[in-house]
Amino acid sequence: MHKKKFFSLCIAILLLCTSSPLWAAQDISLLTVNGADGSDEYSVKLQILILMTMLSFIPAFLIMCTSFTRIIIVLAILRQALGLQQSPPNQVLVGLALIFTMLIMRPVWTDIYDNAYIPYENNEMTLVDSLKTAAVPLRKFMLEQTQEQTLEQVTKIAQEPMAEKPEDIPFLVLLPAFVLSELKAAFQIGFMIFLPFLIIDLVVASILMSMGMMMLSPLIVSLPFKLLIFVVVDGWGMIMGSLSQSFWIGG
Repeated sequence: MHKKKFFSLCIAILLLCTSSPLWAAQDISLLTVNGADGSDEYSVKLQILILMTMLSFIPAFLIMCTSFTRIIIVLAILRQALGLQQSPPNQVLVGLALIFTMLIMRPVWTDIYDNAYIPYENNEMTLVDSLKTAAVPLRKFMLEQTQEQTLEQVTKIAQEPMAEKPEDIPFLVLLPAFVLSELKAAFQIGFMIFLPFLIIDLVVASILMSMGMMMLSPLIVSLPFKLLIFVVVDGWGMIMGSLSQSFWIGG
């Protein structure tokens, strides 16, 4: 984590030291503010600082507003159910979760790209209008995955009135409700995954006790059987297929 922060800081310093004169010479401006005398431009250094700060929120956005949370939790529970501690490693699980997050969220990204980014790039829409347009499909996805009971609880905690329309729900209320709903769904799926492996452990433990092998760990004996069954039934394909079908977009 410190290395990533140091790397980002180095990039920011490099941009400030090398790119600022060039950008100023080419009269490039990224952000503007409307002042009393007209439109005033932020300095290039301040623009870069704001952009670097916005980039630091991308990991939090990925975790909080997409399907990543549910997928990574289910994969972690699956590894625990199999009795494996370090295999697959965390990097593999995170990479797999990122790939399937991109696939599941592709309709949302496509909608944002076609209806928000392209008009903004063609100067057909302002930045504020583009952000408002981009928020519509994302909010729709989050609402479809958010449980109504959880949304009501978060609304009471926030001391906000119940919204009559979905578009009237504040984003600061929708975001925690969505995350809590994702956690609940992930643990429900994880329980269904954990149950058959637990039955295998109980059967193996009963057989070992009946044979008088008290000192032999049941986990060591049951691990090959769990791996064999998981591979034979194409467990990875079934898990990822069920996870993908647990999200409904536009339904």
